[in-house]
Amino acid sequence: MKLPFIFFLLFLSVVPFQAQTVDVMDADGWLESAYVKWAPVEGADSYNVYLSGEGLVDQKLDDPLIRSYGTYFRADAVGLKAGTYIFKVAAVVDGVEGAVAESTELTVEAHDRSGFAFVNGRVPGACQADGTPKSEAVILYITEHTKNTVSLDVTGANANPCVGLQEILDGFKKGYDNRPLIVRLIGQITDLTYMLGGDIVIENKNNANGFITLEGIGDDAVADGWGIRIKNASNIEVRNLATMNCNSNEGDNIGLQQNNDHIWIHHNDFFYGAAGGDADQDKGDGALDAKKSTNATFSFNHFWDSGKSNLLGNGGEEVGNFTYHHNWYDHSDSRHPRVRQHTVHVYNNYFDGISKYGIGNTTAGSVFAEGNYFRNCKYPMLISNQGSDVYGSNTNTFSGDPGGMIKAYNNHIVGEARFVDQKAFPNDFDAYVVANKSDQVPSDVTTVSGGHAYNNFDTDAAMYAYSAQSPEDARNTVMQYAGRMFGGDFQWSFNNAVDDAASSVNTALKAALVNYQTELVAVQGEGSGDGGSDPGDGDPGDGGDGGGEVNPGDVIHNFTLSGLNSTFYSISGNLSDSKGAVVYDGLTLTQCLKIESATSIQFSIDKAATITLVFNTGYSGKIKLNGTDHNIADGILEIHLEEGDHEITKNTTANLYYMSLAYDSTVGMDDRGTTPKVLVYPNPVSSILSLSSVEDVQKVEVYSLSGILFKSLNSGFDQIDMSDLSAGTYLVLIHTRQAIVKQMVVKK
Repeated sequence: MKLPFIFFLLFLSVVPFQAQTVDVMDADGWLESAYVKWAPVEGADSYNVYLSGEGLVDQKLDDPLIRSYGTYFRADAVGLKAGTYIFKVAAVVDGVEGAVAESTELTVEAHDRSGFAFVNGRVPGACQADGTPKSEAVILYITEHTKNTVSLDVTGANANPCVGLQEILDGFKKGYDNRPLIVRLIGQITDLTYMLGGDIVIENKNNANGFITLEGIGDDAVADGWGIRIKNASNIEVRNLATMNCNSNEGDNIGLQQNNDHIWIHHNDFFYGAAGGDADQDKGDGALDAKKSTNATFSFNHFWDSGKSNLLGNGGEEVGNFTYHHNWYDHSDSRHPRVRQHTVHVYNNYFDGISKYGIGNTTAGSVFAEGNYFRNCKYPMLISNQGSDVYGSNTNTFSGDPGGMIKAYNNHIVGEARFVDQKAFPNDFDAYVVANKSDQVPSDVTTVSGGHAYNNFDTDAAMYAYSAQSPEDARNTVMQYAGRMFGGDFQWSFNNAVDDAASSVNTALKAALVNYQTELVAVQGEGSGDGGSDPGDGDPGDGGDGGGEVNPGDVIHNFTLSGLNSTFYSISGNLSDSKGAVVYDGLTLTQCLKIESATSIQFSIDKAATITLVFNTGYSGKIKLNGTDHNIADGILEIHLEEGDHEITKNTTANLYYMSLAYDSTVGMDDRGTTPKVLVYPNPVSSILSLSSVEDVQKVEVYSLSGILFKSLNSGFDQIDMSDLSAGTYLVLIHTRQAIVKQMVVKK
């Protein structure tokens, strides 16, 4: 749980200034990655983090890998060989590195690179088989702050530099740039200004010499509201990322659209998308679908109550080879996978409370189901138009297409509604079960519908090398390693008694996903509030992507940066980035909340304040506050509020870009008595901030909204020079004998 910001500031105030040695709180190794956490050091401008082990000697980590979470800092090292490592962490104060603290020795494990994605000697993605980046790899860091401004010169691009993630990926689309590309996603990233139909699209014209990896950093990388579409691409890897609330035109969290080969999608968390237009899309469309593609491995992914997990094939003459292994189908409903025509190896997956069916095969597909663990999966395996698919009252449980053959070996099935093999029903079975892995399915054993035989790919000499576990061991491995690093930052416990059989939307889970908010506070190197850069070096007010970034949950809300996410305001409605741009207080605002009939903004204040609402420049109209109409003039409305609950709703259609709430007087941080009267002005300020107080002031401090101390004054309290700070919002703390008083100040 994220600690209140005030608590964080009080925590800072009790840390002795002279304690410059970092206190390492936690460290551990994962799959080709590792992390270290430490407590904040008072007065630290930044931190240096080094890694040693497996040939690395004090390798310094890049700044974006170092992040603040308020009460602690964290750094992640990625692209590591399997082996043992040690972190070293040092605080930097006034440009001087302090004493180095070491972590314990960590063990890093290797990824499982098995499956069809790796045939013909390919290693998908921009890392080598040992996990380290390939030669001449280009590494990009994408955060909520840099997603639209990151730039790169790309060979063959229409114009350089390419600016923004999608424009960079567009540059690789023609397949002329052979440099391996690693895109590292940090924190919760909402819709980008430029995407394609609500998706980030990866293409490289099937460049056999091109390699792209999209990877999340740490345990909290989230693609929130957008999908990932892969098309006309070769050698692509997507890993360690959560996808949620996807609202793209294609509708899939991650989708292989067409003409793809050697694709590896692994260790991702798949959550609900936005409801689609069809009756079976209440949980979104496909979680991880694939069409017109081949040689792909989908492994160690965690599907959280997905409605339609893995569609494979879209009819026509398409054929391809796919591997699904060590995935956790966690109370998902169907399509694990649902196959048309393809050759598919489904092994060592955990089917955990499946309300409809597990594996479904149609249209001449050949599926080898091996070593899977099925717990309360209603129909573990189905062949269309035969067996349990048409048993009793069932009428084509999952498909009316002709059948595809399933060979099954060494699967553990418990709690199923029905599963029958050829021994019980020689001509009408769910799967052909063999006693030995090497046993073939006779060619005269064919599906009831279509007369299709199994192609026995798994006993062919060209079959790839892999090591299958027992179903029980596979279940344990899946529960330990599926999804993001150490299970990710979003945790949810299903109620098996209810959720095993339920296929409707879990409303509590849905609400938690819609309201999800990262606990990431700042990324080192991103200007004020970064936990380590010179405030004059940052770019929070550059206007390129809605500068002046503040954290959702503060009394300032910037829809360009924070979308609907806030812990102060409760916001419901629809966003738009096509209503024009608004320049306000040095910020360029490009995304707005559409004020419509269903729009609502609710909040509560414990004392009188004034709220400022920013609309399109020149706009005149009305908006309701607590049911009363208020006139908007030239795009701005200021309303004085009394303490209590408040709600903003529609009068006329409008576009709201920005909100700020300023209390009439300062708010005390000490509740033992009456708050002293302190005034700071002007606000907003360009250079000199003046201070007036009827109480004796003992100290004044200026913090970023993420808790980084920029100024501390022990004398000369009447004027504070703010000219050297970047544009943005700051917190001024005035220490008196009675209390600590805070005031939000906007620097222009």
